[in-house]
Amino acid sequence: MVSVFSLKFSCIIFRIFSQKRKTLVPLQNKPINKKKILLVLPDGRIHKLKLWFGHSVSFREAPLTLTTLAALIPEDVPAHVEAADESVQSIPFHKEFDLVAISCLTGTSTRAYEIAKHFAAKGSVIVLGGIHVTLRPEEAKEHAHAIVSGCAEEQWPKLLRDFRDGKLKKHYHGHPVPLNNYPIPKTSLLKKGAYMNPHVLFATRGCKSKCDFCSVPAAGLKWDTRPVEEVVEQIKLMGGKRIVFNDVSLLEDREYALSLFRALIPLRITWGGLCTSTIAADDEMLDLMARSGCIFLLIGLESVNQKSLQGMHKGFNKPDEYRILAQKLHKKKIILMGCFIFGSDHDTLDVFRDTVEMVDELKIDVPRYAIYTPFPGTEAFRRLEAENRILHTRWEHYDTQHVVFQPKNMTPQQLDEGFRWAYKQSYSIRSVWHRTKAIPSRFPFSFMGNLAYRIYLKRLDNENQRIFL
Repeated sequence: MVSVFSLKFSCIIFRIFSQKRKTLVPLQNKPINKKKILLVLPDGRIHKLKLWFGHSVSFREAPLTLTTLAALIPEDVPAHVEAADESVQSIPFHKEFDLVAISCLTGTSTRAYEIAKHFAAKGSVIVLGGIHVTLRPEEAKEHAHAIVSGCAEEQWPKLLRDFRDGKLKKHYHGHPVPLNNYPIPKTSLLKKGAYMNPHVLFATRGCKSKCDFCSVPAAGLKWDTRPVEEVVEQIKLMGGKRIVFNDVSLLEDREYALSLFRALIPLRITWGGLCTSTIAADDEMLDLMARSGCIFLLIGLESVNQKSLQGMHKGFNKPDEYRILAQKLHKKKIILMGCFIFGSDHDTLDVFRDTVEMVDELKIDVPRYAIYTPFPGTEAFRRLEAENRILHTRWEHYDTQHVVFQPKNMTPQQLDEGFRWAYKQSYSIRSVWHRTKAIPSRFPFSFMGNLAYRIYLKRLDNENQRIFL
């Protein structure tokens, strides 16, 4: 489920967790001079792994949300800013802040509300934002003094000025803004050494596809691009030679993508990002991507069943052509990170074995499996809710790793067990060794990705919160 997992998403949909209204501390209707601001990302447990020496490291890329929000703080609002990504560090609960801003996905919203409750009780003003807040604003308002829905580029600075002047509003409605002259994220706020790759940026926003499970179209994010020259300048300023683009899909505008990749060639970097399976039909684009330094692509293959793909509104994927896709990427020495979803209405119990066999046969370098998840606000949620198939709305389980709905052709337990079985089969020592040899020169990178998922499987095995109602 690319739009949910992946390298996590381009629009700064400002996010934040809070507390229940009955315990919120009333605001004083007077200007506040001192600004101690804490920016928080709640724990994303599926991304965190403990290394053998006890140090938390996220095997995703560094998040852009906190660092960009920090960069958007206007100069006329003097502030001391701290940032805490709970996936890799502890939140400073012992400190006091004037304002705590929490950005959350659906799966982290419950934790966000817990964090908000703690700081609200200490007198902090709580601001919530992010994709979940955008899709469930009335719910979020119960836990915050103010929320930001939609994009934050204009509304976050406005909110801070209102906060400074003692005129904070309850709801700030963000809208897409032009992406030129975009602020450079303040990466110095992030914990050093905590991410597999700290050099992250985006070139495009939104997605033109309308996948029924995806929160991106549900949130109304429109497709847009940054000027290529500004993207290149940011890469130079970052100073790293290994870059991650966290765009939902870099290839939505072919001419823009070609222009971007041509501009990357002189930088002599290596990079990875997301795109769709349609890249297999564009040899010119694929060749230019390889020449520009592309070494891995995360692609939402989603299913080996064409009917399932059509049901998800992703019929442009053709399972019969996955072999050609894998072969072309491997020939260009590009690692294929293939994402698959289990549990659509056309999936039967055969889907688990069929998927594992295809992954093994095509030597998909790093497979990622997810359980079909109807995020609030999506077409999938509306349909399943109308059919009375939503099992519960305990948002902490809406993380693509738990079954939260009644599948059509299997029980919830069978879907959960099949999901786990597929992961264990694909990340057995035999399978890992077989697949990581597809591109000998990329073996270290591919092997590390597989190792991370083997460690993640331990977390799945140890988890005891499998809920079926």
